[in-house]
Amino acid sequence: MMLVYRRFRFHSARYLPKLKDNHICKQTHGHTFNLTVFIKGEVNPKDGFVIDFFDIDKIINKNVLPLIDHKLLNEIDGLENPTSENLIKWIWERIHDHFNGLSKLKLSEDHGTGIIYRGE
Repeated sequence: MMLVYRRFRFHSARYLPKLKDNHICKQTHGHTFNLTVFIKGEVNPKDGFVIDFFDIDKIINKNVLPLIDHKLLNEIDGLENPTSENLIKWIWERIHDHFNGLSKLKLSEDHGTGIIYRGE
């Protein structure tokens, strides 16, 4: 069994409306997010891949990035309160049916902070 991963970067703005008025993240601000997709599986003897990175790219570039890159996340259905926790669950819902062996997602908005979600 092997774990393959592919990292993506996107830029989005957001504000977190459920925070107290004096919290800095209540105001509109931007992040450069890093999303890592992890696929678990066996190496296919026909092509030598668990999954082709190009296939991961196609799924993320179709189902996720055009919807959130350079967008105000609060304006997207389901992301009215776009915390990183809610965002990673939103991403999972858009891609989990497209991957065999999707193991987890990792989302970070800065170095040293992040969320890991396994679809639970």
